[in-house]
Amino acid sequence: MDLSLIIACYNEETVLEHSLKEIIMTLDSTTFTYEIIFVDDYSTDNTPKLINFLCEKYKDKHFRFVLHNKNIGRGGTVTEGFRMAKGDIIGYIDIDLEVHARYIPSCVLAIKDGADVAIGFRVYKFDFRSIDRYIMSKGYNWLMRKMLGINLKDTETGVKFFSRERILPILDKIKDQGWFWDTEIMVQSYLRKYTIAEIPCLFVRRFDNVSTVKGISDSIIYFKNLLRYRKVLENINRNT
Repeated sequence: MDLSLIIACYNEETVLEHSLKEIIMTLDSTTFTYEIIFVDDYSTDNTPKLINFLCEKYKDKHFRFVLHNKNIGRGGTVTEGFRMAKGDIIGYIDIDLEVHARYIPSCVLAIKDGADVAIGFRVYKFDFRSIDRYIMSKGYNWLMRKMLGINLKDTETGVKFFSRERILPILDKIKDQGWFWDTEIMVQSYLRKYTIAEIPCLFVRRFDNVSTVKGISDSIIYFKNLLRYRKVLENINRNT
């Protein structure tokens, strides 16, 4: 199996079926062998039923799924999918496809060409309605680089792919099971001197789906996480 694609779900009934169709069309246009693993993080809408329906609809595909009986967070959800994966390359993409599935092959090919990690960095299509997300993203990445000393363009992008051999040893070191998981996984990859390919990806914000991002409160939480994690890195540096 070339690729295991993890789809982490939480209340995705409005976008899941259409986005999955886009993903399948993209992957079927390549020569990659692939599986898709759905991990539903205790959705309160019809997402679990829809996952069952889609797995039945696409019986000819390699689909698997897990349905949580409690919410554990996005990072924990992706981690569970990673541990189940059989592919040489493991990755995930946010199912709203604000970064489109068309960028998946570029990430996979980057790893096949020798990278350990391939991530998208978001190039924003200008829209006044998205100015808040743009400012939050750019501000966070600036803070992350300054506070943690990590020279990456976009650690929080929802498009990340890894060599299976490289990512599995890192998973136990990731403490945060929520959204800060993305920062931790990229910091760990960077500090291990993994080769990281950063693929420019157009980000087009969707307004037909309710975002789980909460501007001010999420910004405060992320800043506290950066402070906490900087202390963790300082302790590691002192002991090495």
